[in-house]
Amino acid sequence: MSNGHPEYVLALSCPDRLGIVHTVSGFMAEHGCNIVDSQQFSDRLNGRFFMRVHLEALEEGTTLESLQVAFAPIGSSFEMDWEFHDFAARSRILVLVSKQDHCVNDLLYRSRIGAIPADIVGVVSNHPDTEAMVEAVGIPFHHLPVTPATKLQQEQRILELVDEHRVDLVVLARYMQVLSDDLCAKLVGRAINIHHSFLPSFKGAKPYHQAYERGVKLIGATAHYVTAVLDEGPIIEQEVARVDHSLAPSQLVAVGRDLECLALARAVTWHLEHRVILNGTRTVVFR
Repeated sequence: MSNGHPEYVLALSCPDRLGIVHTVSGFMAEHGCNIVDSQQFSDRLNGRFFMRVHLEALEEGTTLESLQVAFAPIGSSFEMDWEFHDFAARSRILVLVSKQDHCVNDLLYRSRIGAIPADIVGVVSNHPDTEAMVEAVGIPFHHLPVTPATKLQQEQRILELVDEHRVDLVVLARYMQVLSDDLCAKLVGRAINIHHSFLPSFKGAKPYHQAYERGVKLIGATAHYVTAVLDEGPIIEQEVARVDHSLAPSQLVAVGRDLECLALARAVTWHLEHRVILNGTRTVVFR
């Protein structure tokens, strides 16, 4: 709320054409909505237009539902993919983690102090290592071991938790399991993953040790939407740091942990603030 007025966010994409901004801003004025912030981008390579508008409703009785109903004809006429969101609403997050706890610990802290506009409603892990840390802050912990024989049942339980807790976003905070194509499809656009990012890239066990052996000078982390193609979903945020010959593998790991936490926190926050709009295999991020 700003001065007692409800605030909303409109996020949209559509084929680019004349009059989009004029029509959207005119709609806001006609419905007594003051534009607090507006960002737009025209992708000239694919002819698509993207826009995010943060507004406050000055007229009493203007609700999320009334705006959705009134805007529908405009959305249809411009062939828009569009959504209105309640800016003040806190989203609900389910975190998936394995043994490495730095990212989940960072998310728990940011959620607790209000740096992330969401409540973490549960943490799922295929290992018990983070149970004490999670339960210490009053968050339910779900230990769901997984084997090749139980993978489908384990993923079904994850989906049940998503439904039971009305989860808006699933965050893979160093969850070292490959999600099935079926689970990826059911979570499309609402699951974010974090992983290390090297130039050149190193896959498999101990990537930071591989990077050390190759004398890498730049390491980083990538946060992206989850898709059926492993670690190749639309990228939301990346963070990098320069390193040199003086850093041992353990020190590279420490730098990497910080980068992963930062990139993941930014990606989650921007998603929850409706700043990220899919553009095919890429994203438009209105920071």
